Amino acid sequence: MKSSENFLKLHQQSDPLLLGNIWDVQSAKVFSDKSFQALGTSSAAVANSFGYEDGEDVPFKLIVQLAKRVVEVVEIPLSVDIEGGFGNNAISVCENIEKLYDVGVAGINIEDSLPGKGRTLRATAEFAKMLDAVINQLARKNMQIFMNVRTDGFLLGLPNPLVESIQRIKVYENLGVNGIFIPCITTHEDIRKIVASTQLPVNVMCMPDLPSFDELRQLGVKRISMGNSLHKLMQETHAHHLDLITMNQSFKSLFQH
Repeated sequence: MKSSENFLKLHQQSDPLLLGNIWDVQSAKVFSDKSFQALGTSSAAVANSFGYEDGEDVPFKLIVQLAKRVVEVVEIPLSVDIEGGFGNNAISVCENIEKLYDVGVAGINIEDSLPGKGRTLRATAEFAKMLDAVINQLARKNMQIFMNVRTDGFLLGLPNPLVESIQRIKVYENLGVNGIFIPCITTHEDIRKIVASTQLPVNVMCMPDLPSFDELRQLGVKRISMGNSLHKLMQETHAHHLDLITMNQSFKSLFQH
């Protein structure tokens, strides 16, 4: 079975797919060893691990190199977060997706907001036109890759993110995308309404107030992402232990669990 076909089936299970969000090869191996079913890069965590800011700052060739090596060392499907596509038009975005497809990536995330400190939603028609061109080009080349589209109304804190999200989801679904990702959505009622609005598998992300996995299953969610939360925690733990080492003038804290 092709990796993309397997990845698609993982979004059709009764239990949500818990995605292991990685930032390097070793984190991918740990998730695989812990019997996770699939992996996804976190754009923020990957950028940070290479010493760049999030927001398409990291050179795309590094993302491809990471994806290639992960696919070589783990057997579970990998999805790659390409943010807005790392390109100014459909041709360049499609070329980037093709590079990932060629190294064995099973899926991609692409978002409908423009990266940067002043992040804003792209016009629906403009983003949909680009998506349509990319989907058609991949189809012409018979390249099957799971396209998970992230819509950012909740992330950006829009006045009525539910209405905006549902309107956009309908447009993206009609184009033939494979999944919908709504980061920062947390309430039972909002999640229920999003799931009811589409036939596509709905993806939510780790947040302090996110319902439990069992509650998300009952709500019909099909995919749960970690984002950069685990990577951030590990960085904070790293810094904490360095503080202990310098304060205590000892390595003992590293061996106390």
